[in-house]
Amino acid sequence: MTTDPLSWLDERAAARVAAGLRRELRPRAPQTPSIDLASNDYLGLVRHPAVVDGAIEAVRRWGTGSTGSRLVTGTTAEHELLETELAEFVGAEAGLVFSSGYTANLGVVTALAGRGSLVVSDAGSHASLVDACRLSRARVEIAPHCDAAAVDRLLAQRTEERAVVLTDSVFSADGDLAPLAELHRVARAHGAVLVVDEAHGLGVRGAGGRGLVHELGLAGAPDLVITATLSKSLAAQGGVVLSSARVRAHLIDAARTFIFDTGLAPAAVGAARAALRLLRGEPELAARVLDRAADIAGIAGVPAPDSAVVSVVLGSAQVAFDAAQACRARGLDVGCFRPPTVAEGTSRLRLTARADLTAAELDTIATVLGEVLAEARGAVPA
Repeated sequence: MTTDPLSWLDERAAARVAAGLRRELRPRAPQTPSIDLASNDYLGLVRHPAVVDGAIEAVRRWGTGSTGSRLVTGTTAEHELLETELAEFVGAEAGLVFSSGYTANLGVVTALAGRGSLVVSDAGSHASLVDACRLSRARVEIAPHCDAAAVDRLLAQRTEERAVVLTDSVFSADGDLAPLAELHRVARAHGAVLVVDEAHGLGVRGAGGRGLVHELGLAGAPDLVITATLSKSLAAQGGVVLSSARVRAHLIDAARTFIFDTGLAPAAVGAARAALRLLRGEPELAARVLDRAADIAGIAGVPAPDSAVVSVVLGSAQVAFDAAQACRARGLDVGCFRPPTVAEGTSRLRLTARADLTAAELDTIATVLGEVLAEARGAVPA
């Protein structure tokens, strides 16, 4: 028997290297000449002076930290204003801010489900929803991707009193849209709650970026709960649940990731409020993201997406990794999705559009992607 209880880590690391799946941290510089197609800064607001000033003003007023959990000292007037403003923006009755989108998903699912209930989750749901299923202690069924009929069958077979249906509105890997209207109809028919993660929909879909739920006329439905992150279109950090007032009250009492976590820092709250004000004042930003995504998709030779996410599937993890590195060497930062983030054989470049991309940047993107993708596609085994 080995005397090193962690020797298996070395074996796992070697296997990941051999499979082209080793991950590394790459600190970025404050300013870089590279063009960013890797981040989720969809509206291009992370460095906007008004957003930066919003963060600074909040720090000056409230300090650098929230000092405690939301139930003790971690709630400020700024938190409650953000909750009210976000709820009004998406058409919900109430909002509750968490420290991240991840904790928002964990909190809402574990608080609404539990032993003796059923959770039905889309096969493409975000990892935070997957983990929420595991922590919920409910019976969990995974429905095929975007298959409302399968959800209908699973709900019809249930014996549990309560049921929750989980889905992203915009799926993070492919950028495709969930059939929310059908899912809501099915959930309502079976007395289930629909939870929709709008992380990639807020700021991009719907009138002025109000999200796919709002776009489809489902905003304010009492049996539908929205979760979202503040770290993408709203250029900050944190998460939020947007729901009825009674769901909000229940989460304050029962969501462990709300009760036992330190409240969101004032800087993030101030930045998110400032970004939301900008989006309200410039509603065309949302449409501009989709226009730039269509431009990028045309350059990459893939269909125009319904979101900010342009997915260029290359198959091999090593080919995708090498292509991402080649883009980076040419001054273009792109995302690289490999297993376990995506299924084996579907490794890809994940390109994210930004509303503030210029014509000159698009020209550079066309040159770089043209060279890199020609090489990468030639390297894909037949």
